[in-house]
Amino acid sequence: MTLGGDAPRTAVLAAERISKSFGEVQVLFSVDFDVLPGEVHALVGENGAGKSTLVKILSGFENPTSGRLLLDGQPVTLPANGAAEALGIVLIHQEFNLAENLTVTESLYLGREVTRFGVLDRRFMRAETRRVLDQLGSHIDEDALISSLAVADKQMVEIAKAISRDARVVFMDEPTAVLSREETDILFDQVRKLRDAGTSFVFVSHKLDEVMELTDRVTVLRDGQWIKTAPTSLLDGEAIAQLMVGRELSSLYPTKHEPNVDEEVVMSVAGLSTGYVRDASFELRKGEVLGFSGLIGSGRSELMEAVAGLRPRLAGEVRVKGQVLPPGDFREANRRGLAYMTKDRKGKGLLLGEGMTANLTLQSIERHVRHGYLDPASEANAMARAKRRFDIRVRDEKVRVGRMSGGNQQKLLLAKIMETEPEIIIIDEPTRGIDVGTKQQIYHFIAALAREGRSIIVVSSEMPEVIGLCTRVAVMREGRMVGMLEGEEISEQMIMRYAAGLRRQASA
Repeated sequence: MTLGGDAPRTAVLAAERISKSFGEVQVLFSVDFDVLPGEVHALVGENGAGKSTLVKILSGFENPTSGRLLLDGQPVTLPANGAAEALGIVLIHQEFNLAENLTVTESLYLGREVTRFGVLDRRFMRAETRRVLDQLGSHIDEDALISSLAVADKQMVEIAKAISRDARVVFMDEPTAVLSREETDILFDQVRKLRDAGTSFVFVSHKLDEVMELTDRVTVLRDGQWIKTAPTSLLDGEAIAQLMVGRELSSLYPTKHEPNVDEEVVMSVAGLSTGYVRDASFELRKGEVLGFSGLIGSGRSELMEAVAGLRPRLAGEVRVKGQVLPPGDFREANRRGLAYMTKDRKGKGLLLGEGMTANLTLQSIERHVRHGYLDPASEANAMARAKRRFDIRVRDEKVRVGRMSGGNQQKLLLAKIMETEPEIIIIDEPTRGIDVGTKQQIYHFIAALAREGRSIIVVSSEMPEVIGLCTRVAVMREGRMVGMLEGEEISEQMIMRYAAGLRRQASA
C-alpha cells in the first residue's frame, strides 16, 4: 500500500474480505479496508452502510462471520470487549463509554491504574490527566464527576482517554457531533500532531467538509459493500456524497415555502426566562419554518424545552393560538398541538431495547386503545403508515431500535412525534449523526410538513441547515436572542456576527 507517493508500506491494520451477519441478516459483504501507519483514513457511507459494524470488528468488539484481520501484515484474532487496547487499537465510541460516578481522572485510568508501592498514585494520574486535557485545550476539571459534565465535555474525556493510551490505531466514530468549531479545530490539530508522529486514525463522520479537511484517504461503503477507496485530494464533497448514495444530490434542500406575512400567528413567546435563558420573545406563523442558530451553549435547547413544558419557566408566557400554555406541562402542550423532538434520540427520544412499534406509539398510546385494551391492529396500521411516509427501512421487522441505523432511528423518532398529529413541531438538531442521503430526506419531510400548514421550529448547530431550510433565523448568544434574520440577511457571515457578539439588534 502507498500513500501520497510514499514507498509501499505495510498496513498497520487491515480487513480482508470481511463479511458479517446478525442471524439471517447480512450487513457486510466481503469488505476490504486498511489503515497505513501515520494516516487519517475516512470511513464514510449512509446510515446502515455498515460503517459502525466494520469499526467494531476492526477494534475487537464484534467477530466477523468470514474473512480475516491482519495486524502488521500478520493474521490476528483480536481480543474481545475492548481488550484490543493492549495491542494499541482504541475505539472512541459514538455512545459514551464512561462511568458516571467516577471522576475524569479515574475514567482515564480505569483498568490501567498506576500504583506506587502497592498504593494508587493519584498525584501522578491527576497530573497526566491534566497534561492530556491541556493538550486538547480543555479546561475540564480533572477531579470533576463524569455525571456533572456537559455532553461536549464528556466527548472530550472520551478523546482524552484514547490519546492517553499511546494508541497505534484510533477509531473516531462521529467525534465532533457535539463539539464546537473551536473544540473541533483543537482536536484536529492534535490528530495531525499524532498522525505525524506515526499514530493512525480511522475517522467515521457524516460531515464531509471535515472529511475533506482532515483525512488522507477515503473509503466509501454502501449497503454493506465496499464502493471505493481513494486519496482525499482526488475527491470533493459532492463526489463523496454521490458515491455514498449512488445518485446525484443536486437538490439537498427543498424549495423554501414562504408563508404570507398575514398568516395566523400560531404561537407567541413573550419575555420567557429560565435559569440561563433571559427575556426571549418571538412569534411563529402558520406554515413557517423558523430557525434557531447560535454557538453551542447559547441556550437554544433550554429555551425550546421551556417552551414545550419540559423545563421550568421563571418568567414570561407562551401562547398557542392565543391561549396561554401552562408552564412545565408537557402533556398539556402536546394536547394543544405542540410537539418537541429531542436532539438526544438515544438517551431521551427512543427506547433502544424495544421494537419499532412500541417506540412509535409510546407518546400517542391512547389513540391505539380500544375498550380499555391496546389494539395491535391499530398499532400495526400506524407502523405501516410511518414506514411509508418516512421511508423507514429495516431488514428485520422485529429489530430492536438500538440495532437500527442512526438515520432510521431519526426517521422513527420523527414518525413518533407526528403520531400525536401536532400543528407546531420543534425539531432540535434534526440531522445530528446521520448521513447526507437521509439528511436530504429529513429536509424534504420538514418542507412537506410546512406545506401542509404545520409550523416548524428547527434548532441546529449546522448553519447551512438553517440557511437552507428556514425563512427566518433567530440567533442566540449566552442565553439571549440577539438577532432575527430574514431574506438576504440569512447568511453564515451574518449569523456568526450575531453569535460572536459582533452585532446585536436593538429590537431582539
